[in-house]
Amino acid sequence: MPSESPARPREAVYEQTIDGFGTVSIVPLDPAADLDLIHGWVTEERARFWGMLDHSREQVLEIYEYLDSLTTHHAYLVQRDGEPAALFQTYEPAADPVGECYEVQPGDFGVHLLIGPADGAPERGFTGGLLSVFIAYALADPEHRRIIVEPDARNTKAIERMVRAGFQLGPEIDKPEKRARLAFFSRDTVERRG
Repeated sequence: MPSESPARPREAVYEQTIDGFGTVSIVPLDPAADLDLIHGWVTEERARFWGMLDHSREQVLEIYEYLDSLTTHHAYLVQRDGEPAALFQTYEPAADPVGECYEVQPGDFGVHLLIGPADGAPERGFTGGLLSVFIAYALADPEHRRIIVEPDARNTKAIERMVRAGFQLGPEIDKPEKRARLAFFSRDTVERRG
């Protein structure tokens, strides 16, 4: 199974260079072209909280083609210095089942993040570097007042990472596929730090 997505140039929706880390580009996911890469990532045991361990290539393709058809949900491939690094999804909470589980506020912007597998030893600061870019991208739109994440409540590693990035924990919620822990990152957090 290829570890890289095909070298088809795509226009980045956002790009940021971080000294000592590299250039991070967020490009629209191409469900068919990126299928080998994404299927490999979402079916690894380390991605068990993504909920697709037993999904076939066809099922993964169907899911991402469906997402690609929506105006409220988007999937992106994140590249670091041109190499695939993460799968990033955004959504409008009011148009998502999560919106039935908490009081959606104007300006809420939902995200899902799956970091790709490490090549070799884990790199200190890698996830933090990517998170800083995702937060900057999400808040680049002045309409987005608050970023919402909803990791599986059992995924303590992801929850702890979100807290370190500045997310405030919210309640646990029950979704059809999982018990999730809401966490919120407010634009005010950045403005207070700034």
